[in-house]
Amino acid sequence: MNDTSSELPPFPPADLPQFLRHCAGEWMSLRSQFALGDLDAVEKSADAGAGAGDELSSELGDAWHSSERGELVVAFVEPDGNGGPGGLRFGLKDGGVSRQLLFDAEGGFRSGDREGRWQQGCWQLGPDGSLELLIAADGLEVWERIWFTKPNLRLRSTVENRAGGTPGRASFSSEIRRVSRPAATGAPSSR
Repeated sequence: MNDTSSELPPFPPADLPQFLRHCAGEWMSLRSQFALGDLDAVEKSADAGAGAGDELSSELGDAWHSSERGELVVAFVEPDGNGGPGGLRFGLKDGGVSRQLLFDAEGGFRSGDREGRWQQGCWQLGPDGSLELLIAADGLEVWERIWFTKPNLRLRSTVENRAGGTPGRASFSSEIRRVSRPAATGAPSSR
């Protein structure tokens, strides 16, 4: 793979098109997921009586959280003729399900997959350069925040809230852009 860092827009990204272009590349990802609803059950059981929370915690074991590694491929989708900022196409490097995010200039976006299932949401680019996404449907709200701490280090957090404000799941991802080393220069070695 070629070193994409020289092709990146200025850092930190100043607007949504720069942010989206900065997301393009291959990323090594470590994602931790948490079942917040199960944590509430543990806390309620602990409040109900001494040791009850310990028993439930033992029953759940590590089921309330998981971590997984993966490799993502993200491509910038050029804006269509309507003057929008463009979008992203992304999926697992091994060819898993791919999705698209298509943004409009008025703060909306569509998220969809190859099967034609689309969801609508809204976006906001924060003053700190973070991109916040919200999808609300069927009594469920999903908030995602994406930000860069360095040109090749991206962080993402996602929080799901169910109807009535009950927490659902949450995740945190740290993603490192895969770049190749520059070719070594110097005199060829003789045998």
